[in-house]
Parts: sequence; C-alpha cells; structure tokens
Amino acid sequence: MASRRRGAWDRRQFLYTAAGVVAAAAAEPARGDERPPTAIPRATSGDAVEPKWEQRLTVTVGQREADLVGKDDKAIQAAVDYVARLGGGTVHVLPGTYRLRNAVYLQSRVRILGSGAESILVKEASQTCKLAADSDWYDQEITLTDAKGFRVGDGVCLRARNPDTKGLTVAKRVLVARSGNRFKLDRPLRENFWLMGEATVSTLFPILSGENIADVVIEDVTLDGNKDNNENLDGNYAGCVFLQDCNRVTMRKVTARKYNGDGISWQICHDVVVEDCHSHDHAGLGLHPGSGSQRPVMRGNRLHGNDIGLFFCWGVKSGVAEKNVIEDNRSYGISIGHRDTDNLIRDNDVLRSGKVGVLFRPERGKAFAPHRNRLEKNRVVDSGADSGIGIDVQGETESITLEKNQLRETRKPSSRVGIRLGAQTRDVRLIDNQTEGFAVSVSDLRKP
Repeated sequence: MASRRRGAWDRRQFLYTAAGVVAAAAAEPARGDERPPTAIPRATSGDAVEPKWEQRLTVTVGQREADLVGKDDKAIQAAVDYVARLGGGTVHVLPGTYRLRNAVYLQSRVRILGSGAESILVKEASQTCKLAADSDWYDQEITLTDAKGFRVGDGVCLRARNPDTKGLTVAKRVLVARSGNRFKLDRPLRENFWLMGEATVSTLFPILSGENIADVVIEDVTLDGNKDNNENLDGNYAGCVFLQDCNRVTMRKVTARKYNGDGISWQICHDVVVEDCHSHDHAGLGLHPGSGSQRPVMRGNRLHGNDIGLFFCWGVKSGVAEKNVIEDNRSYGISIGHRDTDNLIRDNDVLRSGKVGVLFRPERGKAFAPHRNRLEKNRVVDSGADSGIGIDVQGETESITLEKNQLRETRKPSSRVGIRLGAQTRDVRLIDNQTEGFAVSVSDLRKP
C-alpha cells in the first residue's frame, strides 16, 4: 500500500512539475525575430547593441598638424594600433602621399578614412635578392646575398620551389632585427626556404592587410601599387587590399590602382561589401572574392584595365554583383567557376572584354562546376576578338538562368557568338535575352 501511495504521489508530482514548466515556458518572452527591440540601448560588456553615439574616437594622421605626424606606414600603423587598443574608432588619413615599406595591418573595429584622391598610399619600389644560406621551417632568420635596399621594418615575401613537389612555397614576414646580411623575422618561417629551391626574398606586401579580424571599414582612400617598379605577387597573397579569414568588412569609395597583382582580394572572408570603388590597371584581378567567401556584395564599382575585372574564386556562394561597370579588361569581364553557386549577377555593364564578357569556367567535373547562378539584366558589349563570345557557359554547369540580358556587337559580326552553351551543360534557362550584331546569336552545343 505504501508503495502504491508513493507511486501515485510521484505521478501527481510529475504532472504538477510538468504543468509548471509549460506555464513558465508560456510566460517567457518571444524568441528569435519576435524578441522585443532594445528600446533604450546601453553600452554593456560584450554586447554589440549600443547607443548611436554622437561622437566616436578619431585619430588623425597627417604630414603636419595632425594627432600623429608622419608620411609612411609607421604613422598610420601607430594610429590603427592606438585606436584598436581603445576598442575601435576611426583613423583619418589627411591629404598627402604616404610611402609604404610595409603593409598597414588592419585591426578589428577600426575604420580607415581617407580624404579621397588627396590621401594616397603608395607602395615603394620592390627589391629582390637570393638567400645566401638555407633556412629551415623552424628558423626565424634569413641571410641575404646582398642586403642593399633592405631595412629593419620592411615587409617581405619569401619564395622558393619545393624540391619534392616543385610547387611554390610563399611566406610573408617583417624584418625586425639585423646584423650585416642576417635578418630576424617577426615570426618563424614554418616552411623550408633552401638554396636548392632558389629561395629569394622581396620587399613585397599588400598596401592594406587584414587577417582574422572583423567589423572593419575602409573608405575614401587611394591605394597605388606602383606596378612599374614592383615585382608580381598574385592575389592569393597580396593586392592593394588583401584580407584573409575576416568577417564583416566594408570597402567604400576606395581607389585601388596599378598593383602588380590584384586590386582588391579577400580569401575565406564572409559578408564583405565593396561598393562605389574604382579598381583599375592591375596585372591581375580587379575584384577577387576568394576561396570560400560567403555572401559578398559588390555594387556600383568600376573595374577596368585589369586582366579580369571580377573573378569569383573557389566556393564563393550567395554573392551579389550588381550595377558595376566592368570595361576594357584584357581577358574576361566576369569569370565564375569552381563550386561558385547561388550567386546573382545583375544589372552590370560588361564592355569590351578581351576574350569573353562573362565566362562560366570549365572545371574538373560536375561536382566542381558553378551551379545555380543567375545572370539578369546585364549589358554585355563588344566581347573578344573576331571569335569573341558574350556569355560562355562551359563544363558540366547546371541550373543557370540567363534572363533579360542585352548582348550587342557593334563591330563586324565575324565569327562572334552572343551566348554559347557547352556540350556538357544542363538546365540552362534562356529567358528574354536580346542579341544584336553577332554571327551566331545562340550556339547550343548540347546534344538534342
């Protein structure tokens, strides 16, 4: 009897407890998007929701009458580090030409604000020499054959051929101490740079560089790569702006010009916004949303005189490219390929591309192709030479929509093609596109 009474009490207690839990849950405030807004925000430790402050920390850098006076990367870097230490704010680069022997290393929650065409950051001419001694992966120093032109504080790039794979090994470092031709580096090498791999060191670096940072703004500044006096360093390592593993970066009204590599490059960076920028006359790419970058927005930019205007790298997804003027690029206006999916390319002017206006790159198989992308309301004019193509969809690309694009050829038709669909493409929807002046409006190489 006692056990039965105890069991009944346990059941009643369970029901009462369960009812209390349900009642308490019903009394809780709504969750997710239904949460009430913060009516009167306060600065609270760790909370991103803050009041709209009337004034925030700003430090000026200038060549006279500024908080920090100077005309090189050291003055700008000092301002960035100071503002970052206090939790963020603006570094205002006043008018003048600033000559850089190293990158300006960006930090989280710091805004770089220039003075438009009057604030110019110029990369100094590069120097290159061979290493005079082997450096192993655990070393933190290098020995140069000729140290002329190299200084403590310089940003450098080491390059060597792997003796086994023959691939190129690259490391970016800073020279921090010196004895004769021997230099200490800011960090260990973590790669082998051996004489048998023809190891070299060059004073090559991005103008603005960011790694593992977030909530950054770069605005209204001119970046000059001094291409004619610098060796090439491709966009996987550098550019006028180079970002790696960053989040929530906005670039607005930035002029990036004449870098012997890419203009603006970001790798594995999410929620990057590039708008109203001018990226031109680079050896490489105008805009390079790099591998694994999610949700980039590229809007209202002018990209010209590059090898490729806009290059979607590997695995760029859910991006938007709209209202850009992409003109007079040597190879392609827009190139999209390896696992770049679910992107929208809309309302752009793609003019006078050297080979193809918009290229869907052929990849190594269906699993690597750029599926589910949409091109709409673009204007593609005068693409390529005599055999040029306006929009070329190659490889095993599937589920592409081309809608209401205007493709025009104002020169002689020759053997030019408006839209070409490769033999292995599938489910390419052509909706209300207009073609004019081509020898062939649509070349469909697929089997019936």
